[in-house]
Amino acid sequence: MVERHWTLALAVGAIVLVSACADRTGSAERRQTEAVASPSFVNKVWRVSESSAVAPGTLYVFLSEGTLLITSDHSKPALGTWTQDGGGLTMVEESIAYTVDILNLSAGEFRIRSHNPGGAVEIRMVPAAAVPLPQ
Repeated sequence: MVERHWTLALAVGAIVLVSACADRTGSAERRQTEAVASPSFVNKVWRVSESSAVAPGTLYVFLSEGTLLITSDHSKPALGTWTQDGGGLTMVEESIAYTVDILNLSAGEFRIRSHNPGGAVEIRMVPAAAVPLPQ
């Protein structure tokens, strides 16, 4: 179990670090405009609290440059992409694009409905609590 926490922590940490180092070009004004326009779910670690198909505890990270990281205690980390389309999203996992409706977005909840080929999947996520690293 301790080893799995290390794997999760390292995966999330590596993705966030790479994102922080990516694309430092451009004007300060452009970066400020992008920061203001960024949705509030971006660059945060979200934990699934309820879902019609996704295991509770699964972690989602939507990085600002479009990378999607999904991981849990029960699976290897998966990388995908995401883009924002008006009031919704398009998520790409394993080369399959899904249209995603944002049902609720607040500081304490991110609730989505993903239109998967097998049917719609609702996912309620909450901010992930900081997990202390094993010593």
